[in-house]
Amino acid sequence: MPEKILVVDDEKNICELLRLYLEKEGYQVLMAHNGADAVELAKKESPSLVLLDIMMPVMDGWEACRRIREQGDMPVIMLTAKGDTFDKVMGLELGADDYIVKPFDTKEVVARIKAVLRRYKTPEDDGEVRYDKLSVNITRYELRVDGKQVDTPPKELELLYHLAKNPNRVFTRDQLLDEVWGFEYFGDSRTVDVHIKRLREKLEGVSDQWCLKTVWGVGYKFEVK
Repeated sequence: MPEKILVVDDEKNICELLRLYLEKEGYQVLMAHNGADAVELAKKESPSLVLLDIMMPVMDGWEACRRIREQGDMPVIMLTAKGDTFDKVMGLELGADDYIVKPFDTKEVVARIKAVLRRYKTPEDDGEVRYDKLSVNITRYELRVDGKQVDTPPKELELLYHLAKNPNRVFTRDQLLDEVWGFEYFGDSRTVDVHIKRLREKLEGVSDQWCLKTVWGVGYKFEVK
């Protein structure tokens, strides 16, 4: 089930731009164009995160943020043209988790969303994914294959964890560079190919229930059969 992101802005073109980028990253996107509708949608849909503009009709972002925070522990990122320190402090005091000033870089917005969502991991998420004869623990940076610990460089383990955490989802090389190496990484996308090759050497023939699969012309996925 994809995570839901509620995008709230009275400028519909901004909502559409963010929707395109977020859906490309695998999120389900809900949209509202005023604060009142945002509060109702947040209550009805319980999104994983709210991206909230401040200057809006009917109900501004300050009041919308206050009411959304009353509903529960739902992360909020304020998105606004207001860049004054006072406005930032006010937003954070109302419970906002981050503050992005327009004009913004869409790639940075996506990276900020991912960073906030990582901080909101549920207690049940112990940082480990498990499949037949495979365990990947991102907290201890530990890979176990058929019960035996396998020495793995950190970036290889992070790549495997990211793929295995999202079974059957196809990632392009650029997406993996963004999400595993970081959005400021400008290296060659063949870096991903090299890491996948090394992981396959460690995992080859371990189980017939899953595999690291190449999707030709697109990228890679952790396929669960």
